[in-house]
Amino acid sequence: MEFGPIWRSTLRSGLGPLLIAMQIALTLAVIVNAVFVIQQRIAKINRPTGLDVDNIVTVVSRGLGEDYRRDLPDTVRRDLEALQAIDGVRAATFMQSAPLSGGGWGTQLAASPEKDAPRAFSAQYFVNHTAIDALGLRLESGRDFTPEDVRYPERFQPSGSDKVILTRAYLDALFPDGAGPGATVYNGLGQAFTVIGVLERMHGPWTDDEEIEHVMFRPILLPSLETVYAVRAEPGRRDAIMAEVEEVLTGSDARRVVKDLSPLAEVKAQNYSSDRGMAVLLTTVTLLMITVTAVGIVGLASFNVRRRTKQIGTRRAVGARRRDIVRYFMLENWMITTAGVAVGAVLAFGMNYWLVTTFGLSSIDPLYVPGGMVTLWLLGLLAVAAPARRGAAVSPAVATRTV
Repeated sequence: MEFGPIWRSTLRSGLGPLLIAMQIALTLAVIVNAVFVIQQRIAKINRPTGLDVDNIVTVVSRGLGEDYRRDLPDTVRRDLEALQAIDGVRAATFMQSAPLSGGGWGTQLAASPEKDAPRAFSAQYFVNHTAIDALGLRLESGRDFTPEDVRYPERFQPSGSDKVILTRAYLDALFPDGAGPGATVYNGLGQAFTVIGVLERMHGPWTDDEEIEHVMFRPILLPSLETVYAVRAEPGRRDAIMAEVEEVLTGSDARRVVKDLSPLAEVKAQNYSSDRGMAVLLTTVTLLMITVTAVGIVGLASFNVRRRTKQIGTRRAVGARRRDIVRYFMLENWMITTAGVAVGAVLAFGMNYWLVTTFGLSSIDPLYVPGGMVTLWLLGLLAVAAPARRGAAVSPAVATRTV
């Protein structure tokens, strides 16, 4: 079958084929960028955190009055002993903020006290010697804190402890040539800290931070009225221990309020809610555009079948087979779709350039465009199949009576 006659016939068909081609082009541009953003959002939500998210509970203890602050070290020690005595609890630690919560402390360290030394920002957590186990983290090298390393307010000095544990990503940012336990890092005041351990991975509180794996642990209990406890349960026991965690903390000291008892999985889900919402929204938009485009292709093909009833009958009368009629409409639709995806490919890259320059999104993977083109080609063929078969079913006699 000649492409030329079909193409010329399509050009003489008015605005219908042009509008469908434009719709296909716009659909390709939108869905390619939407699918790319959806994939990024899903990958962001599902990236490994290093934490045993599914088995950790976080709870906030808010003390009332200076008496509570004065007794804080003893209170925290009793709390941790009571929490770790609960059946089903593996370990517990104090912290000043919960991971993945969207709020926390940050700091900047340098590889040397020199002004031009490599520097990097990180989340900073004040924890005790059970934190690694309580958070389900893995120590890549070095050692954990010991009880003797932990500083409590009664011994609290401005410099605090000089021992720290860093994540591998943070240590690599400070020492691009490589470093490990025994390395010395410096804060903005020139104070030196010795790295005694390196965590394989941990995510900080800010999920939109490009340096989310930059985390530092310091073995210090801050003299604050508010303390966060992270309690790690044995697998499958998280929900069972939650009521006991609240009961233990509430009953042990009337000078405080226990609040914000939540599974870490819920804390994470809430902090990623905007990414999840964006993925759902773009998925809905993508499906709607694909549906509208398919309906448009079906409508155009159905209109062409009705308009060309006499032509179909004539061709059937001179020997055209049903598959020839189906092939004609399939080829016509393929040509319209090809024109649309060719323009849409250019629009897809143009739209991505606008998104990158305006909203700071990542540049699209070029492989997404051919994938989108193939999808719309298949969509076009499927959408036109039913109208094409209806056209092929027209008999020469019926076509003649329509004259």
